[in-house]
Amino acid sequence: MPANEGIFFCLCDMEQIKFILRENETFIPLIQLLKAVHVVYSGSEAQEVVAAGYVTRNGQTELRKRAKIAAGETIVFQNYEIKVLSA
Repeated sequence: MPANEGIFFCLCDMEQIKFILRENETFIPLIQLLKAVHVVYSGSEAQEVVAAGYVTRNGQTELRKRAKIAAGETIVFQNYEIKVLSA
């Protein structure tokens, strides 16, 4: 038996999404961001994935559904990497 048989490696690339805050806005709530970039189908799905610990903010698990996401932050969910930028 080869040494790597039965081992699955996923070398999937992250899909990078850039989200630009509107002028005069300093943040967007996390669940609104997930909906705005279409990585979830609904607000309730956004709340579920955040509460389940599937979303990271700057490399740390984010459990607050209404966390204020500001320019310069990076959100990761599944194979999506969302970079938030200022206008």
